[in-house]
Amino acid sequence: MAFDFSGQTVLVTGASRGIGEQIARDVADGGGTLLVTSTEASHKLEDRFGVATHHFPIDFRHEADTQHFLAELRAMDRVDVCINNAGVARHKLMEDTTVEDWDDTATVNVKVPYLITQAVAEPMKRHEYGRIVNIASIWGHMTKPTRSAYTAAKHGIRGVTVGTAIELAPFNILVNTVSPGFTRTDMFKKNYSPAEQTQAASRVPLKRLAEPQEISVAVLFLASKLNTYITGQSLLVDGGYSIG
Repeated sequence: MAFDFSGQTVLVTGASRGIGEQIARDVADGGGTLLVTSTEASHKLEDRFGVATHHFPIDFRHEADTQHFLAELRAMDRVDVCINNAGVARHKLMEDTTVEDWDDTATVNVKVPYLITQAVAEPMKRHEYGRIVNIASIWGHMTKPTRSAYTAAKHGIRGVTVGTAIELAPFNILVNTVSPGFTRTDMFKKNYSPAEQTQAASRVPLKRLAEPQEISVAVLFLASKLNTYITGQSLLVDGGYSIG
C-alpha cells in the first residue's frame, strides 16, 4: 500500500536498516522528501531511496551532535511528518546493567525523541499541520528478564507521546506511538539466537514474525493525511503476542 506524501517533508530517524529503512522506502514511494538520520558516516544513504533525501550522519548518544541537528530542524521552513524510530536495545539483567547502558538507552529512546518533537513542532505549528509517530515496542507494554532498562525507556516514549499529543492537538499536530512485536530485522537477529528466533515466532498467535513492511503500513497510516482524528494512542503491531 502506497501513502501519498507528495509535497511533504518527512523525517525518519534510524533509517539505515530494519523498520526505519522500510518506513523511509515507503515514504519515498509516496513521493515525500526525506530527511533521514543514521550512525553511518557516509552519505550513501542519500542515494538509497530514489527521491530527494538529506542524510544527517549522527549518533544521538553525543550531545553536541544532537544539539547541532536540533538547531538545523528548527531552522527548516517545514517538517510535515516526523518518525522517531532510532533506538538502542541493551538486553541485560538488571544487576549487569551499567550506568552507561542506562544512559544510552534512556537518551536515544526517550530524551532525543522528546527533543526532536520540540524542534519539529516549531515549523509544524507555523503551518498548522503535523504528524509525529514514535516507535516503541511490545516491551513498553509488558516485559521479561533482561529488559528492565529497555522496558523503562519504551514506557517513557509512550509517556512522551501522550504528554506532547495533548499540547500539540490545537495546532492540528497528531502524535501517536506504534509498538512493534517480534520483527524480522537485523537487530532481532543480533539479539536472538536462531533457536530463540524460532521460539519467539512459535509464541506469536499468528505463528510467525512480522515483516518490516507490516510495521511500516501501521506507522505510515498514522503519519499520513488519512489520519485526521487519532492522537495520543499506542498501537501494538505484534500478531497478538501481547494477548496470547
